[in-house]
Amino acid sequence: MKTKNIPPDIKSKSINEAKSEILDILERLEKKDTDLSASKNDYQRLLNLNNYVDGLFKERIKKIRFTGKKK
Repeated sequence: MKTKNIPPDIKSKSINEAKSEILDILERLEKKDTDLSASKNDYQRLLNLNNYVDGLFKERIKKIRFTGKKK
């Protein structure tokens, strides 16, 4: 995961906070009267949030696998 491209305000979020923001963005994007420029910005933020959450899950999987190998 390319964490260097993820803004610091996203990196400081918990998984639940990121999930909540993702749901908010999706709700805004689903509205028919959205501004194209705002939609582009929301979509980019959505991608960053998704990459961040994906990276957190991958880190947790590595920890679980490492812990399982130690036993």
